[in-house]
Amino acid sequence: MSQEKVDRYKKEKANRKQLIRKQRMMNVLRKCVLTASALVLVGWLGYSAYDTYTANQERELVSVNYDAVNTYLNNLVK
Repeated sequence: MSQEKVDRYKKEKANRKQLIRKQRMMNVLRKCVLTASALVLVGWLGYSAYDTYTANQERELVSVNYDAVNTYLNNLVK
């Protein structure tokens, strides 16, 4: 092996623990990001399904009695 390869190997060997630790941290971070994005996706799909379900339900009709307002407006005009 050339001297460059030997030096590179020695550097790599000296920093091996740090490199492995960095790789493990990156793997944990990647898994956390993927888990969070999967949870957001599942939550969004659940909310969309619930919203679609509630949108298709019958709504109760409400009637409003405007007699008091009409009487008030009529009294203003007189």
